[in-house]
Amino acid sequence: MAQEFPTQAQVVIVGGGIIGCSVAYHLTKLGWRDVILLEQGQLSGGTTWHAAGLVGQLRSQANMTGLIKYSTKLYSELEAETGLATGWRNCGSLSVARSAERMTVLKRTAASARAQGVEIEVISPREAQDLWPVMAIDDLVGAVWLPGDGKANPTDLTQSLAKGARSRGARIFERVRVTGISVRNGAVTAVETDRGAITAEIVVNCAGQWARKVGQMCGVTVPLHSAEHMYIVTGRIDGVHPDLPVMRDPDGYIYFKEEVGGLVMGGFEPEAKPWGMAGIPDDFEFALLPDDWDQFEILMHNALQRVPQLATSEVKKFYNGPESFTPDNNFILGEAPELRNFFVGAGFNSMGIASAGGAGRALAEWIVNRAPTMDLWPVDIRRFASFNNNPRWLHDRVKETLGLHYAMPWPNRELDTARPFRRSPLYDRLAAKRACFGSKMGWERANWFAAGGERPATEYAFGRQNWHEAVKREMKATREAAGIFDQTSFAKLLVQGRDAVASLNRICAAEIDVEIGRSVYTGLLNERGGYESDLTVMRLAADRFLLITGSAQAVHDADWIRKNVAAEAHVTLTDVTSAYAVLALMGPKSRDVLSRLTSADLSNEGFPFATIREIDIGYATAYANRMTYVGELGWELIVPTEFAVGVYEALHAAGRDFGLTDCGYYALEALRLEKGYRAWSRELTPDVNPCEAGLSFAVAVDKAGGFIGREAYLAAKAKGSPSRRILQFTVDDPLPMLWGGELILRDGKPVGEVRSAAYGHTLGRSVALALIEHAAGVDRAFVESGRFEVELAGDRFPVTAHLTAAYDPKAVRVKG
Repeated sequence: MAQEFPTQAQVVIVGGGIIGCSVAYHLTKLGWRDVILLEQGQLSGGTTWHAAGLVGQLRSQANMTGLIKYSTKLYSELEAETGLATGWRNCGSLSVARSAERMTVLKRTAASARAQGVEIEVISPREAQDLWPVMAIDDLVGAVWLPGDGKANPTDLTQSLAKGARSRGARIFERVRVTGISVRNGAVTAVETDRGAITAEIVVNCAGQWARKVGQMCGVTVPLHSAEHMYIVTGRIDGVHPDLPVMRDPDGYIYFKEEVGGLVMGGFEPEAKPWGMAGIPDDFEFALLPDDWDQFEILMHNALQRVPQLATSEVKKFYNGPESFTPDNNFILGEAPELRNFFVGAGFNSMGIASAGGAGRALAEWIVNRAPTMDLWPVDIRRFASFNNNPRWLHDRVKETLGLHYAMPWPNRELDTARPFRRSPLYDRLAAKRACFGSKMGWERANWFAAGGERPATEYAFGRQNWHEAVKREMKATREAAGIFDQTSFAKLLVQGRDAVASLNRICAAEIDVEIGRSVYTGLLNERGGYESDLTVMRLAADRFLLITGSAQAVHDADWIRKNVAAEAHVTLTDVTSAYAVLALMGPKSRDVLSRLTSADLSNEGFPFATIREIDIGYATAYANRMTYVGELGWELIVPTEFAVGVYEALHAAGRDFGLTDCGYYALEALRLEKGYRAWSRELTPDVNPCEAGLSFAVAVDKAGGFIGREAYLAAKAKGSPSRRILQFTVDDPLPMLWGGELILRDGKPVGEVRSAAYGHTLGRSVALALIEHAAGVDRAFVESGRFEVELAGDRFPVTAHLTAAYDPKAVRVKG
């Protein structure tokens, strides 16, 4: 009997691919029954059905790995629950290396896997061939084996998730086209369809390739673009059996899996072929694009090298199925910052089958709990802004992002396409001084400056890259004279109104109700006590505050603040990022330089640390904030955009005989790590609290009215020594380069993972911040009684743990 079409529901999910069905399954598992899923065609008919179905667990961030580990567990149990086969097979996977550089990647991967609790083994080419006998190994250097990986049948898996959701009350309607999203007072109210409207408390956009279009129906940014993804299916091949592992050959851009005694072979070519520039047809259901052997040629050529039998094997089918890709190759999850109660799960970059189980659970928990239950920043929708939805920019960027699956993951690797995107007023000045630019949140930022005769282009390597000496020069200038950093990319938020101080004081962990002209470093904590952000709050007036936060955090932080301001409060928040440039003048000679340009009293008494004042700088009037991210005397100069070039030129004229030097972000990173300063999204995450971060000094636990996360913070503090703690390490040997992600061992046993690392030229060795775990507590006795090492691509090096900063531990220089 046909279901009566509904007119209302608690939750409406748009899209019946694997992620939509996973969200429905997990919402019902969490006890929500009034769930409706709408699919414009048939379940899995968009991009899910033609997915290759590879399930590889390991990702670069532990929580992302955790989502896929959950997926493998779910897929292994789902058939027993629903009675429908999923095609799940725990066959394991191999990744092989054709070059020494790729083998370094695999060895680094192995260390990261051990840090994240994923079983992995580094093996020889011969051992790899024993596991995968149909491949040639004459050009291989080595491989890694992950026995917990596997494969699944995407269509069967989707149907099984759908059945599980139905069994707990969810209703699924196929052949229903969504035509609009209704909105009132900044919140979603209904889904409009070709069969009528459904009022809804919550709408979830899981529309796959159509997710961007659905977002546009209600003003929500979902930046993704389709690209063609191709693979072939062969006839039977001798030596291929159902338990043959999945095999990846990233140097050849290819992957293989077994299917009915033959092989599926596909890959991710270095330059992709975008598709759907005029929009994705609504009726593109169980459909493919024309064969393109020219585009596929590079994959086929490499596959024939790896599996010579392919030359004589039957090609039964050529699949060219478009899939959606995001600008950074991570999927999109979470509540849209533009619209309350509108959630998105989309843009899975050919990794939807592996991710769908865990991502569906994470999004369902976010919906039910009204907040994420873990750190999901790598996939958080708020990492993007509206300008990331530009169709021409997306088209050009996706050509590169598809290929990132198997591109060499060099340390500090920058994307090359669709640049330059956002530019500081000083961009041309810095380019003329031989800046080598990187990109963050679309901003072109100087990473380092080439000297005469040096080429301002990074030459990637796992050891010392070609900018090593340039960064040494810049760090030396900052430590001994003065450096100037263009930090215009900092996000800037203006919060003002009668209730601004009360609202911010509840949102910030530190005391914000300070005298006018004071700056406060603070964390924004969630109810679990973890960091939603860390930033500087500057009180400009009784009812006006300027917040400076990280370049990538403008959308996220603005959304967090708005959601935590009471509806009746008299508070407005304005993103003023584009209104101001930021020039950080840092170093022991910074006072001397700035004194030549201002009438302001810059002495310790007249301008103490953590003070902000509006001062004259040459012909300009700007804010000067005495704060530092490098551990030296200095000021962050917050300059109206139209005055930025004039201030920059005046500073250089005044600082020439003091040795004022242009410095980039690589130097900034190394300087902050020498001081042990924490960074959000690396050391500070929604899963890390101030006790673990070593930042309890920035928490005003007894302030009037309390703050979000106070109870969780007090509970953590009451436990004594935390079981997890951020520690600084320096490598005893001055030669090795750390980059982040390395394994830390204590007395030979894994205890943590490096979150950030750089070469500290002041210290003469690599320096890192790592999250260390020990159930009984990471206290002084634990630190001082153990022998610590770092594993770097299979080699171990002794490291020294520091309970206080290795550079200027008493912060004398900051307040000099």
